[in-house]
Amino acid sequence: MTPYDYRDPDIRRRRFRPIPVRMLVPNVITLLAICAGLTAIRLSIEGRMALAVYAIVFAAALDGIDGRVARLIKGQSKFGAELDSLADFVNFGVAPGLMLYFWQLHELGNAGWIAAMVFAISMCLRLARFNATLDDPNKPAFAANFFTGVPAPAGAITVMLPIYAAFLDLGRWPAALTAAYTLLIAFLMVSRLPVFSGKSMRMRVPPELVLPAFVAVIFFIALLISYPWYVLSIGTVLYLLALPLGYKSYRDQARATAAAPAGGEISSPPSAPTMASLSEPPHDDDRPGRLH
Repeated sequence: MTPYDYRDPDIRRRRFRPIPVRMLVPNVITLLAICAGLTAIRLSIEGRMALAVYAIVFAAALDGIDGRVARLIKGQSKFGAELDSLADFVNFGVAPGLMLYFWQLHELGNAGWIAAMVFAISMCLRLARFNATLDDPNKPAFAANFFTGVPAPAGAITVMLPIYAAFLDLGRWPAALTAAYTLLIAFLMVSRLPVFSGKSMRMRVPPELVLPAFVAVIFFIALLISYPWYVLSIGTVLYLLALPLGYKSYRDQARATAAAPAGGEISSPPSAPTMASLSEPPHDDDRPGRLH
């Protein structure tokens, strides 16, 4: 028998089993997002910055649906989760940092490169922390509604605000201001700031609002395509202004959870044993004794 004789039962046991197609679909979506992120880097090198921004927005849209598709068709896997983290680092850490560097930060020389590099490293650290605390048993139940720090797609979209402003003919920001803003977004990503996620919300649309919901989604997509720089700029500013609201909501829920035992029903203290109860023998029943 040769070393590759598949008649050996041990070798047959080690052979890979066929993988269902439903397990591949989410990974294909993630790979498409990586292709979009890498293409954004190439487009920024070639000076086609508008198309590069579109590629990042497309990658963010794919990132928003790959996990939902995986849960919908029951295609979750450990491989897919790791691939998604690597895709987020490339698409929302490396690509936006390089885009900003090729677009303006290179004017600052080493200082501009440091700002772009700090942003990419902050994205890597933020993703590593997210993966490490994903199954934290000490996390309170309400914390599932919040991210710790600005999430990866939002960080990539918000950090490109200077590019949006330039395309709106509002003038280029000074390179030093762009670098400072890049470092600010990097800090928000690695901070402990609670950011509302909305992932755990079970949104139900009443039957009479299904068609208006479709119209609203199509209207937003049409606005994004027709007026991308206005939509991205306004969305970025509103998102940054809403960050304190997420912190306030988290703090209020934490205080309510901490005060719940004090405000709940107070159990009466155990009554003192009487002589009759002490003299009574224990009742025989089928309940097992308490384990010590």
